[in-house]
Amino acid sequence: MLPLLLRAVLLAAFCLPATAQVIEYEANGHKYQTLTRKGLTVIITHLSGHVHDFGLIQVSVSNGSDMYWTVRPQDFAYVRTEPVHGLPEKQVVDYLLDKASNSDVIGLVSNYESSLYAIPNMRTNNGYEQRRRSAFSAGMPVRLKAAAAASAIALGSTRLAPGQSTDGAVFIPYSHDLKALTGGHVIFTCNGETFEFKTE
Repeated sequence: MLPLLLRAVLLAAFCLPATAQVIEYEANGHKYQTLTRKGLTVIITHLSGHVHDFGLIQVSVSNGSDMYWTVRPQDFAYVRTEPVHGLPEKQVVDYLLDKASNSDVIGLVSNYESSLYAIPNMRTNNGYEQRRRSAFSAGMPVRLKAAAAASAIALGSTRLAPGQSTDGAVFIPYSHDLKALTGGHVIFTCNGETFEFKTE
């Protein structure tokens, strides 16, 4: 028979909620971090390179809970000293319509697809594949192609029902003290929950 105090300590330990832990793994040369809170699983990886004045974070989100979650790019932030939030999809598309080049189109698509398809068993029902099919047409001007690529790739604001998932790139604007996504970490806030990933 366990002493009464030991039984009380063990009971308290089992009753405390488990702290969500970041899981890190590599696949096809990409480093991923994943975190689950209240049934919502978020997977992130940094995309190599940049597009104009943006660093890119590839995000996949899957709702395994029984509630709705609203996922928005501006709820992701890159923190080195001060948080720098992702931009909404429309701002990214408008910027690239004005500034993009052909290399931006190639870089965006190849970079994004290589990281997305490296995630084992990841197939979203509200993500890039569906957006890509309707985004491109032959004979488009370069800036329009870049905007279409950004529109297909950028994480849009989405309300995820139970069982739904989505993916997209979060465009983090560079600032005078943030010229690359290094030395900091990603934070995502959603429905009052904070997902904090490790520093890379």
